[in-house]
Amino acid sequence: MSTTRTAAVDVGNDAIKAIFGKMDSELYIPNVIARDIEDRPVIGIEELDQQDPIEGIHIRVHSPALLENNAIYRVGSLATKSDNPFELDPGSSKSEEDQTLIMLFAALALDAVNENQAAVFKKTNNVIDANYTLGTGLPLREVKEGKDVGYRSKLIGSVHQVEFLITPKYQGLKVNIKFDEVKVYPEGFAAYINLVMDNHSNIINRDLIDKQILIQDIGGLSTDIAVIKNRKVDDDKAQGFNLGVAEALEAIREEIRKKHGVELDSRRDVVEIITKKNDRNHIMVRGSRTSVHDITDRILGELAKKQYRHLRNVWQKNSQTEICYFVGGGSIVLKDYLKTLNNHLDGYNIDFFEDEKESIWMMSNAYYKLITDFVRKNSKIEGKKQEQKAGSTK
Repeated sequence: MSTTRTAAVDVGNDAIKAIFGKMDSELYIPNVIARDIEDRPVIGIEELDQQDPIEGIHIRVHSPALLENNAIYRVGSLATKSDNPFELDPGSSKSEEDQTLIMLFAALALDAVNENQAAVFKKTNNVIDANYTLGTGLPLREVKEGKDVGYRSKLIGSVHQVEFLITPKYQGLKVNIKFDEVKVYPEGFAAYINLVMDNHSNIINRDLIDKQILIQDIGGLSTDIAVIKNRKVDDDKAQGFNLGVAEALEAIREEIRKKHGVELDSRRDVVEIITKKNDRNHIMVRGSRTSVHDITDRILGELAKKQYRHLRNVWQKNSQTEICYFVGGGSIVLKDYLKTLNNHLDGYNIDFFEDEKESIWMMSNAYYKLITDFVRKNSKIEGKKQEQKAGSTK
């Protein structure tokens, strides 16, 4: 049997965050793709292999799971420099978009071609055969609709190939990806697991495990509010909404273009403007530092009101809730606005993760905890089976 490598992957609207092996490597790639040609023009092709592969992901993807099979893409940072970058649209379902799979396959292929995995995966000529045990997730709304089953079936039982074209260090390499197991978790439950469990399945936040809590996960395209009771998600009470920060980021980007004549490449650029440590909510206009506070405050303030309304409605239906945790990339963008609203209005017991990295990586950390726990339990079961088999042959 071939060696399988553990992967925990959060395909977020803003970026893909992936953790591999025994937390020995991680990848962060902006969730942007752009269709491209095989011979993309490169200035200084001789120095290509001196560059970081993450900055120049140029691939052909072949998979029966894709609607557009065998297409060529720029992925991540390279795609943001294209004339036709594509980001997921509000209202789209993560489980049904080719882009979700392209980002997933690209991340796994980048892990597989890394020289550190030379002893893990078999390589024949320029082809690497990579087997993964994957933990990932979907918005609560999509899981409640049963879309996790179809998403998993797209991945299991097929070979998905990523061919690196003009990518630094990896030109000409192909990776055949197979999945030994795929676990698809609801995002709200994953956030809860991350709050109460460490990487070895030990309880780290005993105060929370028997409380009734809400977890409001604000993403780019959607918002999930998970109601946690008796250590599990209450499926009947949990709700998902087609309301994320992507639309607001697009609106900010468009107003900046109209008012200041500045073209921002992607939503990622807008996020950087409104979350950076220094000169927050400022851009450079013809070389002059210029505030865009009026634009960001108005648009994000309106979005925060809508998010707060959802919190209020869910809390009223679950009146014995003790605390609501705001998680996800969107909560970082809206944190100050939500805190201000709460202070002036209902004064609910709410909390945020002040460590931005912890909040951004929360889902992938949760998937890592869940999938490694699954692998650990599965290994014990297999071990017992082997013992029983050996005992019966004596």
